[in-house]
Amino acid sequence: MARESWASRVGFILAAVGSAVGLGNVWRFPWMTAEYGGSAFLVVYLCIVLLVGVPGLVAEFVIGRKSKRNPAGALARLAPGTKSWGYVGLFGVITGLVLLSFYSVVGGWILRYFAASFTGSYFAEPSAYFGRISFGAEAAAFQVAFLAVTALIVLGGVRGGIEKATKVMMPIIVVLLGVLAGWAVTQPGAGTGLSFYLDFDPTPIQNDPIGMLRAAAGQALFTLSLGVGTMITYASYLGEDNSLAFDGSVISVLNTGVGVLAGLVVFPLLFAFQGGLTEVTEGGESGAIFMGVAGAFREMPYGEVVAVGFFGAILFAALSSSISMLEIPVAYLVDEQDVSRRNATVGLTGLVLVTGTICAFNPGIFDFVASTLVDLMLTAGLAGFLVFTGWVLGKDALTEFDSGAGRIARALGTPWLWSVRTILPLFLLATLAVNLYAML
Repeated sequence: MARESWASRVGFILAAVGSAVGLGNVWRFPWMTAEYGGSAFLVVYLCIVLLVGVPGLVAEFVIGRKSKRNPAGALARLAPGTKSWGYVGLFGVITGLVLLSFYSVVGGWILRYFAASFTGSYFAEPSAYFGRISFGAEAAAFQVAFLAVTALIVLGGVRGGIEKATKVMMPIIVVLLGVLAGWAVTQPGAGTGLSFYLDFDPTPIQNDPIGMLRAAAGQALFTLSLGVGTMITYASYLGEDNSLAFDGSVISVLNTGVGVLAGLVVFPLLFAFQGGLTEVTEGGESGAIFMGVAGAFREMPYGEVVAVGFFGAILFAALSSSISMLEIPVAYLVDEQDVSRRNATVGLTGLVLVTGTICAFNPGIFDFVASTLVDLMLTAGLAGFLVFTGWVLGKDALTEFDSGAGRIARALGTPWLWSVRTILPLFLLATLAVNLYAML
């Protein structure tokens, strides 16, 4: 049976951007920005995306396109002399399942808020409303609905499901956020939010440089879907004429642009209608959109209309990422175990329902997975992929990098390989060590 492939380059780019955009940009990013000093965090985050994210993204593309396999199959095929690298890839497959377990719970919250936005039922007391629906039977029920939609898209395959869905969802996300941002920045009091977000103040970096780097690195890996094998899987469906460096740069720019755009919605609304960041800092990762912005809708004219657009955009963003998380283990079972896509999708969705339900009923487990475990696994996973690219593939990686590349991109190949071999793995291992130490 012939392996699936993307119908077009645009379809691949939109699917990869969809995987990257996700809730990392609109659920986690505003809270991280508020927690770590606004514009200072934004600057450090953008630097890490450029210096770590883009090279890491291209490294995963190289592995995927060269092998035409899922993460586990890719590393095993490209390093046939040892089984250990296959286990590194399998770690990425497992990470995808762990990630989707908590992510589907948040996706269920988004679905619940989107439905409730038509009536504004959470406007009066957003904090109490979130406390009531965030964990327990209602959270589990909406998680099931969110996963069902995710599974239906993945069942359609690469072209008929993932590519078709992201070609529809991504333009809608950008248009909705763009319209909301244009409206938000014109509201009275929004200027204070814009200053917090965009006026650079180095003080937070000076006060806690290590903490800032840890947070920004974790956010960059989370929002670019790095370290889990998503980009290996997506690139495995690519043809040889794509410039991996160019596509990686475009995907990173578009992903970062959507994240910045989301900030232009969230922070002006919080300062214009909520008077600041109290709900964000008190509500943790979920405070920004489920308490802060949700409360702002109560104060504004046509709040229901704005809320439907806002949570509609976030729902599409969540789905565009969740389908990529499910596709990783599905591709593993299809490639390595000769399981049909239908059976793989149904079976894995059932497994995630079990693990996700554990998160939906246990806030402590949810917080540990979402705030600690995922960052550790993504950092370790990307470090492994970089070491593999730089030292196992070596010059073969450079050959793959050059395939389909233009003159300018080819000139960047040698510095890219050098950074993948040395600086980037060391940076990630240091970040991993600091994160582990912080847990003690």
